[in-house]
Amino acid sequence: MLDKLDHLVKNLIMSTEPLSFFEAHALGSASGTALAALLARAVKVRRQHWGDRITYSRKVFVPLTNMCRDTCTYCSFVKSPDDPAANYMTPDQVLETARKGEAQGCKELLFSLGERPERRYPEAALALQKLGYKTTNEYLRDMCALVLRKTSLLPHVNAGTLTDDEIDMLRPVSASMGMMLETVSRRLARKGMPHYACPDKTPVQRLRTLERAGERGVPFTTGLLIGIGETWKERLESLAAINASHARHGHIQEVIIQNFQQKPGIGMENHPEPTLEDMLRTIAVARLMLAPEISLQAPPNLSSRHVEYLKAGMNDWGGISPVTVDFINPDHAWPEIDRLASSTAAAGLALQERLTIYPDFLQRAARFLDPSLTARINDMARADGLARQQCLGGAI
Repeated sequence: MLDKLDHLVKNLIMSTEPLSFFEAHALGSASGTALAALLARAVKVRRQHWGDRITYSRKVFVPLTNMCRDTCTYCSFVKSPDDPAANYMTPDQVLETARKGEAQGCKELLFSLGERPERRYPEAALALQKLGYKTTNEYLRDMCALVLRKTSLLPHVNAGTLTDDEIDMLRPVSASMGMMLETVSRRLARKGMPHYACPDKTPVQRLRTLERAGERGVPFTTGLLIGIGETWKERLESLAAINASHARHGHIQEVIIQNFQQKPGIGMENHPEPTLEDMLRTIAVARLMLAPEISLQAPPNLSSRHVEYLKAGMNDWGGISPVTVDFINPDHAWPEIDRLASSTAAAGLALQERLTIYPDFLQRAARFLDPSLTARINDMARADGLARQQCLGGAI
């Protein structure tokens, strides 16, 4: 006789309704045949809404500053000012990196940076002053404008929490923006937990940024970081919060399900990583809880078993660089794009290159694009909204 979980999953496989919170919570221990049925339904939803196409964005990665006022215990990107590696990239360095990406057929330039280091460190404030700025985000705005002026690349901004004024300032010079929600768990901000004394990781601040981006029509990327001590229920609460914001504003382009990785020297270097089964279960439930038009992504460089993620309903590999390392996870090299195309094809799916703004959002440019960017992006897109010059492997 089937147990309750198997019975639940068999009923769900026939349903066309989004997964309820109650149903998703019951699937937290799904394995074996129950997990297989869950994955099958997630793949069915992926196929219905995204076809048999898996996308990626060919990008160059620019870490504008690796200083940050937050000190998350799972992070190896952030450097304190007394570390010789702590820095702000200069405009010349930004352009040099951008042009390397341009030469390799990249179309997206991803600006990644620590959050508001000048509010914590006098050294960061002084470094900005030497560059002619008071805040990191003002400098970011001008570096986005520089990239637009001097290259063919489209800036995507990962600046973390943003105020209304900062979003308004960055919107005209960025085709899309992003911020990992990570979790809505306030428990993880307590002493001894990974977000302790990290003012920008307070869930209410990150949720406010999601709302502000939606109110201003910003194509937005967000996601979960799983395996940092959150419960299954807290994961579901995070997914539900993202979906609710999207229901209000329609602005969430993609949700990333990112697995925690051990790294030497971090506070959580001995913390266990999520298993493959845990990743598959989370990706599949995300596919079934989120609105089907939200792209679902899992980073391919954070697991040697990444091709298995295709069995859980994801439809996008995210930004992949033929030029720069993943500065957030430098020990995990990007897969070669032509090799990723081959493994995707072996799973019966076709790899296609997209722009940093997704086709559905490009079709609604009046709401989701600053007018100054519309013509430029239309020139880069083919009729279906994907990248006009598809590029697998080397330079085009």
